[in-house]
Amino acid sequence: MKQQVEYQTSWWSRAPRSPYFVYLLISPLFLILFAYVVYPFYSTFLQSFSGDDTLANYRKFFSLESTANLEALWNSVYISIISVICCAVVGVTMAFLLERYEFPGRRLLSVLVLVPMALPPLVGVLSFTFLYGESGIFPRFFQQLFALEEVPFSLKGIWGVVVVHTFTMYTYFYLTASAAIKGLDPSLEEAATSLGAGRIRVWRKVILPMLTPSIVASSLLVFMVSMASYTAPLMFGVERTMTMQIYLARTNGNLDMAATQSTILSIVSILFLLIMRWYQNRRNYQNLSKGVSVHRSEVTSKPLKTISIFLSFVGTLILILPILVLILISFSKDGAWTIQILPTDYTLDHYKALFTDERTWRPIWNSIQMGAVATVGNILFGVAAAYAMVRLSFKGKSLLDTLIMIPWALPGTVVAVNLIAAFSTESPFAFNQVLIGTFWILPLAYFVRHLPLVFRSTSASLLQLDQSIEEASRSLGAGWWYTFKRIVLPLTLSGIIAGTLLALVQSIGEFVASILLYSTTTIPLSVAIFQKLYAFKFGTACAYGVLQILLILLVLLISEKLSKGSAGSAI
Repeated sequence: MKQQVEYQTSWWSRAPRSPYFVYLLISPLFLILFAYVVYPFYSTFLQSFSGDDTLANYRKFFSLESTANLEALWNSVYISIISVICCAVVGVTMAFLLERYEFPGRRLLSVLVLVPMALPPLVGVLSFTFLYGESGIFPRFFQQLFALEEVPFSLKGIWGVVVVHTFTMYTYFYLTASAAIKGLDPSLEEAATSLGAGRIRVWRKVILPMLTPSIVASSLLVFMVSMASYTAPLMFGVERTMTMQIYLARTNGNLDMAATQSTILSIVSILFLLIMRWYQNRRNYQNLSKGVSVHRSEVTSKPLKTISIFLSFVGTLILILPILVLILISFSKDGAWTIQILPTDYTLDHYKALFTDERTWRPIWNSIQMGAVATVGNILFGVAAAYAMVRLSFKGKSLLDTLIMIPWALPGTVVAVNLIAAFSTESPFAFNQVLIGTFWILPLAYFVRHLPLVFRSTSASLLQLDQSIEEASRSLGAGWWYTFKRIVLPLTLSGIIAGTLLALVQSIGEFVASILLYSTTTIPLSVAIFQKLYAFKFGTACAYGVLQILLILLVLLISEKLSKGSAGSAI
């Protein structure tokens, strides 16, 4: 027995040194990615060429006789690009003001500026519809105030969609730009100013180029989320977008056209990714200066202080109103709020039903179950992939990184259609079972979609961990597995948990892929909100939305605690 233990210990200690060990570790990763990323994408691509005339679907898509698909493609690209520009302007400007200047209301705004992160896209659209839609609170208020026959304004059309996208997504730019601005050395700007450059030129030639990597990363994320947007165009009257066309083709049984539309949408998304990468790689954006932190300039002018107080109040109101209106309407009786400015009848029944009525509780439990299953898979494969990418050397490393990030670079609609094309028939990757219509298809979609979150978060923690600690452990006789279990995992746990929590929340709130893949027995929470909204059960829909917001706020608090804890331990 003793000899057997010694042999096992010896094997574990020797295994990482073998040139074949790394391939033993990464082969399951490549298999999973091939089975659930490459194979579904390839199946969709093949299905788009199905039929006697292999190009018939593409000819129909680009036909000038029926321009619905071309109009949808243009609308999606146009909305996404405008959303990126608006989110960049708002997010970077907010980051610059809050990081560079001290003014009355700054601390409150610096907390509230992250409020939109607590609003899932579907819930954000819901709140903006109740506030500023054609039957919204503010349009009705001004209509009654001025005794008008029609509402004087309302959010609708493409610009209504862009406004909602800007509010719900500018935080992507704000977070990355804030981190970049904190790391800027003010001596660079001082040097440019001393050489005669004005403020605008300093901004264009010094500050903006240094923010380029963070702006590119945020642009990719906003573009992909905007391309996948479904509820906002539907609620604000934009009838033709690519996501809606795919949904219509799927529900009408025209899977070949849905595959064609998804393939074209994938090509557009990948082209945008390549353009952004090309733009970022044109220059070197490393800061080679001494890295002194930026000191905030205090606003001393009385007129500017007054203006800042007013704008801070307006900003605070704009940021908290969407959540306040959801909470208010979640207490209103279903069907009682029609033409009134505010609901007149209130009840606690919606919140009681969330946890007592089986039909109301079922979507919540479905989402928790399916999100938990997907997140366990994300932990296992995300951590393994991150360790392989950061700590091991092997052929195909860039391919592994690309395969993991492809689902994040594609709209959720495309991921759903890929899975439909691959698993609507028996497949060896599904143990010769049909997954469509079963419980497992949604967890699989969530797993594929959110694997990059755990992967990137764990990779960041591993990059901050000095490899000499692991080498010291092994030099003292510890095997690879013992070192990984007792040193690597504890020291990177905060990053793993942060990515895991984010993946779990994203899975529970995921809507775009869910609307195409759910069945009557696996209705998730996001689809239930959508169904209640269209059944005019606004109170129940908002109660679901408040539950989602509370969950996301809880995750943000836990992530903040973990980040502070890891920072403290590093010091």
